[in-house]
Amino acid sequence: MSEFTAVLEQVMTPTLLLDERRARRNIAAMADKARRSGVRFRPHFKTHQSAAIGAWFRSEGVTAITVSSLDMAGYFADHGWGDILVAFPANVRELTKINALANRVRLHLLVDSPAAVAALDARLTAPVGVWLEVDAGYTRSGVAWNSPADLYATAEAVIAAPQMALQGLLTHAGNTYGATSHPEIVRLYAETLTRLERARNWLMEYGFLGLELSIGDTPACSVMDGFTGVDEVRPGNFVFFDAMQQQISACTWDEIALTVACPVVGIYPARREVVVYGGAVHLSKESLRLADGSLSFGAVGRFTAAGWTAPLPGVKVRSLSQEHGIVQADADAFSAHLAGLHVGDLLAIYPVHSCLTADLLKRYRTLDGDVIDMAPIPR
Repeated sequence: MSEFTAVLEQVMTPTLLLDERRARRNIAAMADKARRSGVRFRPHFKTHQSAAIGAWFRSEGVTAITVSSLDMAGYFADHGWGDILVAFPANVRELTKINALANRVRLHLLVDSPAAVAALDARLTAPVGVWLEVDAGYTRSGVAWNSPADLYATAEAVIAAPQMALQGLLTHAGNTYGATSHPEIVRLYAETLTRLERARNWLMEYGFLGLELSIGDTPACSVMDGFTGVDEVRPGNFVFFDAMQQQISACTWDEIALTVACPVVGIYPARREVVVYGGAVHLSKESLRLADGSLSFGAVGRFTAAGWTAPLPGVKVRSLSQEHGIVQADADAFSAHLAGLHVGDLLAIYPVHSCLTADLLKRYRTLDGDVIDMAPIPR
């Protein structure tokens, strides 16, 4: 029995399995690209949420990180990280936490309006770095890139606030996740960068000099050969990748570093389906539109003595309820890949979105059997 086979024998419920070798390879590749480009690598730790995995980044020279909440910032501050960006609009109802963190670490916050700046300024007791969040086309949050008056008003408010230091312009080009090809991702990256540069140029005309540019989406950071024109990159999902990233050509199947081991609880040959213990509370309800127009809630592989296979052709997770996952195969695929299954066997489900799946399952088991916990849930 191989070491990994022994690990699988211990799986009783949906379990997040992590290939440490692949994850470290992904980290090293992105860190090397950032070094060659001469930019700051500030990876987003919301994907893994683990101090142990964070240490893998330290070995690649990473000293600055991104998180998605103040609680997450506090967790990583407790584990020695001293330069932390909270990549979410500053929540003024958490100013007590903001002040406590700003007294411990070099804390960076996002703002996108004079009103947000004023609300922070009224109660800040420690210095913070501040980035203007810019909407460069994703239409989520941020100052519109083509609104010079709003950019100026927000930057002017930051400059006037005694505890705030204006760092630059930051965006998340989440629209790259909707791309359908490598060339489209490249086009969207170029468009985003052009819009950020134009926004910065308008601010330079008003006398705001030395502003940095920060971008953060995994698709663009993965497919671009370099990062000319920006000062900082903040990808997160690349550490694990997932089926969504593979579909938009941001990664290959053998770069995906995690799957979910799901026990088989029912086999239905007449309808060419298998039911697994692994539902929306484990995998999330993210889905992909396949070439035939149908939805997939995850790709499906089999386990080997050393890990997992590439996805089985003609097999997909067709639907999820709370605890159930329904795996469906076409006729040939069922005979070739699923007919020999037994109740109690395990299938490897490639998550559509690894960030959400990891957040739901909260614990990793490596192929060597090590257990890696994520940040505890705040109480």
